[in-house]
Amino acid sequence: MKTADLADELKRRGPNFVVRGWRIEIEKRLYAAAHDLMKMKITEMPDPVDLAIPEGSAAKEHEELPLRSSTPTGWGRAVLADPINLLIDHAFLEKKAANNAMELLTRWPGDWLPGWVEAMTSVARDETAHLAQATRMLVRRGGRLSRVHKNPYANELRLLVRKGNRAELLDRLFVSALIEARSCERFGILGETEVTGDDELAAFYRALHSSELAHYKVFLKLARKIAPKEEVDVRWGEMLDAEARILARQEPGPRIHSGWV
Repeated sequence: MKTADLADELKRRGPNFVVRGWRIEIEKRLYAAAHDLMKMKITEMPDPVDLAIPEGSAAKEHEELPLRSSTPTGWGRAVLADPINLLIDHAFLEKKAANNAMELLTRWPGDWLPGWVEAMTSVARDETAHLAQATRMLVRRGGRLSRVHKNPYANELRLLVRKGNRAELLDRLFVSALIEARSCERFGILGETEVTGDDELAAFYRALHSSELAHYKVFLKLARKIAPKEEVDVRWGEMLDAEARILARQEPGPRIHSGWV
C-alpha cells in the first residue's frame, strides 16, 4: 500500500478509527508503506508541506542550528571513551524517536493536514533504520542492548509540553525538533572526533548528522503550519532557552544528551 493511499484512508476514516480494533491493521499498512520508501531519502519524498531541505556542507548545517548553547569538542572525546554504553544509549534514543513519530502519526490538527502522515512515516522509517544500525554496531563491539533506559534530558523537555489541543501539539513538535537539533549537533562532533582504531564509528555519526538535521526541520516546518508565525516564534524561543538550561543540568557520561565537565 502506497503512503499516499494510506493518507487518503486515514483522512476518510478519521484519527479515532485506530482505537476501534484497527491498530494491528494500520501497523501492517504502515510497515508496508515504510518498506516501499526504504530506499528513498527524506529530501526526495513527495511532500505537500514542502519539507525538503537544500543540500549543503557540514559547516553550513552547523550554522543553521538555532541552539542556545554549544557543546565543546572535549565532550566527544569523553563519551567515545566508552563506545558500548554510548551505543546502548543511542539505540534507545532511535527507538524512542521512532515511537514518537508513530505516536504523532494520527495527531494531525483539525480535520486533516496534507503531508502530516507522509512526514511521520518517513521519520519513523529513518529512525528505525538508525536503530538497526546502532544495534548492529553495538553487537559487533561485543555489547548488547539493556532492558531499561532513562533519558533525563528528554524527560525534562517533555515536562515543558502544555496541555490542550493546539498548544500541546505545538509543544510536542518543538520538543521533537529540539531533540533532533541537539542530536544533530552531537553527531557532528562525534563524526569529527578521532577514535583510535574505530573509523567505522566516526563514519556512522558523520552519516547520521544530515538525517537529524532533516528531521529537525521537518518538525519545525510542521509547527509553522499549525499556528500563527508570532505564536510559533515566541514559543520556539522559549523552548530553545529552556533546552539550553536543561542540558546544562545533565550529568556527564557516555550518553548522546549528557552534560560535560
